[in-house]
Amino acid sequence: MTLQLAEIFYSVQGEGTWTGTPAVFVRLAGCNLACDFCDTDYALKFVASIAGVVARVRAEGGDCPMVILTGGEPLAQAATPALIDALRADGRRVHIESNGTIDVALPPDVWLTVSPKERLHPVMAARANEAKLIVDGSVPAAWSASFPPATPLFLQPEGNKPANVALAVDAAKREPARYRLSLQ
Repeated sequence: MTLQLAEIFYSVQGEGTWTGTPAVFVRLAGCNLACDFCDTDYALKFVASIAGVVARVRAEGGDCPMVILTGGEPLAQAATPALIDALRADGRRVHIESNGTIDVALPPDVWLTVSPKERLHPVMAARANEAKLIVDGSVPAAWSASFPPATPLFLQPEGNKPANVALAVDAAKREPARYRLSLQ
């Protein structure tokens, strides 16, 4: 099995619950959506086997336990579940950053971050460990209602534009039990 990839790199998580935590990022190529505001280059740069990706994760991050599968949409590739299994077998803690449109059964120890855009599969909303909601001219209250009340919801101002930051801050202050601010 092979995967289409955009890049693999070692950095620090900058968003959500795990902000500040070192992680190896595996950016899979391709996405099933075409969002106007997308700031991610998820074009196909190379193809690798699952074993090749695991080896590259080791080479980039050494013994760093956290690996974040992102994209594009990482769950759009058929080989992603096998990659998750291989990374877990290698002792890694796997996190997935998904748009939540594709229902994929995930092991319970896999951390799922959902950032809905055009649509959202209800099973993925219910499974999410956290959600990142893009604030672009308004706070996406309709997406908020899609997630269980205990799911942490991070408001992320699109492009960190001042007007979007102000909307996100105001919403977090108005509903502190529901929202947190996460700058991109």
